[in-house]
Amino acid sequence: MPVLEILPKVYSVGVVDWNVRNFHGHTYTTKRGTTYNAYLIIDEKVALVDTVLGSFSDELIENIKQVIPLEKIDYLIANHVETDHSGAIPAVMKLCPKAKVIGTEKCKEGLYRYYYGNWDFQIVKSGDKIKLGKRTLVFLETPMVHWPDSMFTYCPEEELLMPNDAFGQHLATSERFADQVDQCALWDEAAKYYANILWPLGTVIIKKIEEVQKMKIPIKIIAPSHGVIWRKDPLQIVSKYAGWAKNDTIPKVVVVYESMWGATEKMARKIVEGINSTGLSVKLFDITTSDRTEVIKEMLEAKGFIFGCSTHNNGMLPTMAGFLDFVKGLKPKNRIAASFGSYGWAGGAIKQIEDIIQETGIQAFASNISVQYMPDQSELQRCVDFGREFARRING
Repeated sequence: MPVLEILPKVYSVGVVDWNVRNFHGHTYTTKRGTTYNAYLIIDEKVALVDTVLGSFSDELIENIKQVIPLEKIDYLIANHVETDHSGAIPAVMKLCPKAKVIGTEKCKEGLYRYYYGNWDFQIVKSGDKIKLGKRTLVFLETPMVHWPDSMFTYCPEEELLMPNDAFGQHLATSERFADQVDQCALWDEAAKYYANILWPLGTVIIKKIEEVQKMKIPIKIIAPSHGVIWRKDPLQIVSKYAGWAKNDTIPKVVVVYESMWGATEKMARKIVEGINSTGLSVKLFDITTSDRTEVIKEMLEAKGFIFGCSTHNNGMLPTMAGFLDFVKGLKPKNRIAASFGSYGWAGGAIKQIEDIIQETGIQAFASNISVQYMPDQSELQRCVDFGREFARRING
């Protein structure tokens, strides 16, 4: 990624990872790649805000060298410990050993446990400031958005917010600003990013957004550490986060199933047929062939979930079991969920699904539907009726 001056004497010096296809230990697919953004601010003092994944250290260093010698860096701001943002810190600090590393107390602990570097570290709290010259950097602790060490860095003179993992997207692109890229891809990736990473943190996120709003901080540019920079109407992504954090939904149903010999699949298709007949938006996914990251994104704003599975060893098939365990961790609220499935000589899958629905805190639909072996025509019609009834409940 070429160095770009995004504001006078403020440079984007990060890198594009065009080829990455899995993130967070293969829990997140990144079909459009990603970026690791870092920002260099030149004033009487020089600050580097965040770094990049360690394997891209050389590229980051070369980008910085295009602007200034590395030994001129006075401050290295570590907004977040996670290695996709901190991985290049050891390489950078070798070239600017007099620089002071800035972060939260938890950040100091985390960086030491990752890299065991003997760096000059300054712990900051919300409201603490560093004067660079004409510009100031102000820090805001944001624990659990999305790690305990996380913080935002804000430059009031430029009305520039650098929030690290908040408001980002996994989107590799040569363009640097949100208004320059395909808007469908942008919002698809922004929703996917929130749904798969930040969804369970909604309560914390909405409190932090409200805290920032009460501070009446003017924001002209939001420069996250993944994806593109928001410069035209940057608060549109903040509004989206507020809605997602409050678990706002739309009249839509996502049906997810796993089938052994095709019976549960036939049921799923008929349930979707019933939902569709009411005019309600519906998406159907076979979890064994679908990208889980995409499924979770589709669930983010959906009011209704329907989960179906064949019974195996008195319980769910393994892929559905793993998927629902992931869903449970996301802690979706203000939803209605139902279950269905087929079985042979003994059931069990539906009971497990219903237990997870209850544990997750999702409102359970009044009934479920199960079929022994392969559904006949009357049972398939019951599935259609089941879908219609569920759709009516979602439409309220």
